[in-house]
Amino acid sequence: MTDRTLALKSQRPPAELLYADELAQLAKHDSGPVPPGWRLSMKAVMRFIGGAPDIRRKIVCAPSLLERAMVTLASNRALLLVGEPGTAKSLLSELLAAAISGTSTLTIQGSAATTEDQIKYGWNYALLLNDGPSPRALVPSPLYRALRDGRIVRFEEITRCPPEVQDGLLSILSERLLMVPELADDNAVFAAPGFNLIATANTRDRGVNEMSAALKRRFAFETVFPIADYDEELALVRSELARLLAQDQIAVQPSDDVLEVLVTTFRELRTGLDKDGNAGERLSTVVSTAEAVSVAHAVALRGHYLRGDAGRPADIVEALAGAAAKDNADDLKKIRRYIEQRASRRKGEHWQAFHAARHLLPE
Repeated sequence: MTDRTLALKSQRPPAELLYADELAQLAKHDSGPVPPGWRLSMKAVMRFIGGAPDIRRKIVCAPSLLERAMVTLASNRALLLVGEPGTAKSLLSELLAAAISGTSTLTIQGSAATTEDQIKYGWNYALLLNDGPSPRALVPSPLYRALRDGRIVRFEEITRCPPEVQDGLLSILSERLLMVPELADDNAVFAAPGFNLIATANTRDRGVNEMSAALKRRFAFETVFPIADYDEELALVRSELARLLAQDQIAVQPSDDVLEVLVTTFRELRTGLDKDGNAGERLSTVVSTAEAVSVAHAVALRGHYLRGDAGRPADIVEALAGAAAKDNADDLKKIRRYIEQRASRRKGEHWQAFHAARHLLPE
């Protein structure tokens, strides 16, 4: 069994393997100008992410956002995707890296525990003690490898890192090189054509570790907004759910009526507005499209494994508490009032079943 086959059988294959056939097809017929170091032209990257007659649309966002992101990555400025949690910033960065570089796995996960060594390079201490500082003893980070090989590196949740760790990127993004002072010879790694960095940051993390003004200047900021159109969000939830269930080898997915209840509930709790523009209560936590996909998946698994059906509206009620009421007790009360006041007025057996299951919410 090949490494690619093993990766495809993993729980979450990277985009370059999951969509390898599409990328190969696009490369074969790509006649547009290709930026230095890129695998595909910008037009082909647009078709890969935004969809085409024979290519599945992978994310819902404005074409202008994709265009600006690609132009930034072809320049010497890094790209920072900001937005609410669950707006597919990480997915967008993964798709861009896969299409541009052929790999999306050169990733740094930002956190309070991230160190400068994890960003730049480390050492194999057994070899370091035996041979001293040498290229053989050096352990390259994803950023080091991206510089050396001309690839895109992804930095997830950059504002979760301490400011002094963030500022380790300053000289790299400015000079496009990484110094290794411990090495006497070949102590500079110069950025090969195609190198750049995509970072993501949640707007709800602002103020946790604010980026310095100097570092901000090295990024182009792009905001990724929640999906505005109901039909587009419903279609995305349906297609992502189908992909997850195919991976689980489950042939039946929840009905359109069940998905309607789920997506409508999430949108109205997210915005505080119903389809007619009437105001209601808005949750303090984020109820994103990504959360909706996760709940739809849980509903399908519950029905398939516990009852032998495709999932019911009542399953959504049980999943809502864990998905939407995370750290604020008032959110649970808002969900209960939503089901009692709004769902009860909706027409259809699926809405009535959703309302009838309100007792399943924890007190």
